[in-house]
Amino acid sequence: MTSPATQLVLPRVPSLGGLYGRGLVASARLGVTGGARSAGRALPDVTYVVDDVRAQADHLTAYQHLLHEAATDALPAGYVHVLAFPVAMALMVRPDFPLPLLGMVHVANRVEQRRTLALGDRLGVRAWARDLRPHRAGTQVDLVTEVASGGDLAWRGVSTYLAKGVRLADARDEARDDSVRQAFTPPVRTGRWELPADVGRRYAAVSGDRNPIHLSPLTARALGFPRAIAHGMYTASRALADVGAARGDAFTWSVEFAAPVLLPATPDVRVAPVDDGHEFAVWHPRTGRLHLAGTVTPLPGG
Repeated sequence: MTSPATQLVLPRVPSLGGLYGRGLVASARLGVTGGARSAGRALPDVTYVVDDVRAQADHLTAYQHLLHEAATDALPAGYVHVLAFPVAMALMVRPDFPLPLLGMVHVANRVEQRRTLALGDRLGVRAWARDLRPHRAGTQVDLVTEVASGGDLAWRGVSTYLAKGVRLADARDEARDDSVRQAFTPPVRTGRWELPADVGRRYAAVSGDRNPIHLSPLTARALGFPRAIAHGMYTASRALADVGAARGDAFTWSVEFAAPVLLPATPDVRVAPVDDGHEFAVWHPRTGRLHLAGTVTPLPGG
């Protein structure tokens, strides 16, 4: 997974609020020029770098409380995503990024945590975009983020996004769909989450991700949803927290998002051991509709 050789060092982790503003402007520009229907094939050939990123104790505590993580100095893998995500998003709002931020859907995430990071560690973050590709419903792209400490890579995340209805220029019969689609039969649940209507705003407060679809019914309806929806990384991180200490210090955490969780919600959950780690699934208790599913697999020696 080689990053572009050209590096752009940012003075600090960007503010997600400012990035969303830039992204909305860029999305409007792409819509006016027809970019909402057709996209070029070139991604920015640059790696964004931020050095000396540090977690703050009160911020970590707020995240742990909301996500039901243990109150320790260890940084949960989902919290590392929160710290690093703005660096990746800065790429997505560049003028030369070919896809509009508005309407982008997070469809999958894969994290490889090689060792535990801790409060007080000085972190280096790198992010780049790769693998712009056709999809049956539009165009997909991966945003890759790496986090190092002491010069050693400790955490790597790959977030896959889908720009619905956006077609690559000259794309014909090459569309790929990397997701694993199969009929879902709800298994025996091991728990049920109580997700209040304000959980989107609460996660936005700790993550900085104030996408309007998560904040209120009014802002969500403006973007095509009947109610506010939970952040995908909130539900995925909540499932990881349910695995708990059994995940170990080094593991791979993979998730595919199937359908949004409309708030408030009481989804059924299954988190269970399997031969090579743990698997999890979250679904609607009445309809049986799958919201997300994934695995947590220990790395050798982890």
